[in-house]
Amino acid sequence: MKIIDILNREEMTLSFEVFPPKKETSLENVRAATEKIALLKPSFMSVTYGAGGGTSNYTIDIAKNIKEKCHVPMMAHLTCISSTKEGVKKQIGAIREAGIQNVMALRGDIPEAMQGEDRSGWDYHHAVELIRELKEDSYDFCIGAACYPEVHPESPNQKEDILHLKEKVEAGADFLTTQMVFDNNLFFNFMYKLREAGVTVPVLPGIMPITNANQVERAIKLSGSFMPQRFRSIVDRFGSDPEAMRQAGIAYATDQIMDLFANGITNIHVYSMNKPEVAAGIWKNLEGILGKKF
Repeated sequence: MKIIDILNREEMTLSFEVFPPKKETSLENVRAATEKIALLKPSFMSVTYGAGGGTSNYTIDIAKNIKEKCHVPMMAHLTCISSTKEGVKKQIGAIREAGIQNVMALRGDIPEAMQGEDRSGWDYHHAVELIRELKEDSYDFCIGAACYPEVHPESPNQKEDILHLKEKVEAGADFLTTQMVFDNNLFFNFMYKLREAGVTVPVLPGIMPITNANQVERAIKLSGSFMPQRFRSIVDRFGSDPEAMRQAGIAYATDQIMDLFANGITNIHVYSMNKPEVAAGIWKNLEGILGKKF
């Protein structure tokens, strides 16, 4: 099933993102964890992609396993930076062969070993090039793209960033998913500016449940996300108690999601970090709102 068809229904959706293992020895553990999340029967799930091999080898494996075993619609991430046209086409072929209809088209992070390297000869420089290729070759995928409510780290300002997002949509992106956001007001402001710019596709806010105090600085480093003082106070109070912090993180994420639903945002994506207990905690808190049982 195509995700855009799910998003266009007049109902609330909740989806989860998982990631493949770094090593083959961890594959079975990751399969087991992602299956537990899939048993909640979310609206769909997505599997991240590791550029340059490694974890990317298992993206399709995890996505196909969940699709076939748990019957949950799946989306496979695909990055293009530092990749060749031939390599990308091979990966696209594998996604199609697995029966996956949804692709999150991303540029991806530039590998550290390639920082400062001359990129003029690279086949891809931006995600929009991958989106155009997916559309031009008539693969019939539903295509997702990423966006940053707090401005992409490499964009000089939000106005230019939104112009690039509009290019992605015009190239064929069916919907957008945001980088992790911890302050809903930033998301609401971003949505206003997107709609004003003529970007009308569905936009899913990305919610990251922080259940470990050590995740805070890492999340900021990865995404540049603003951490509200309200959340910092929660970490200060409960961060030294693992169980209390886990429950507080689930509660904060649940509160964010309820606020988004209450303000007319009907489609929400959760970065579940392969933690079934966290996904289940959020789902249980929301099951009455979503009208679904697990």
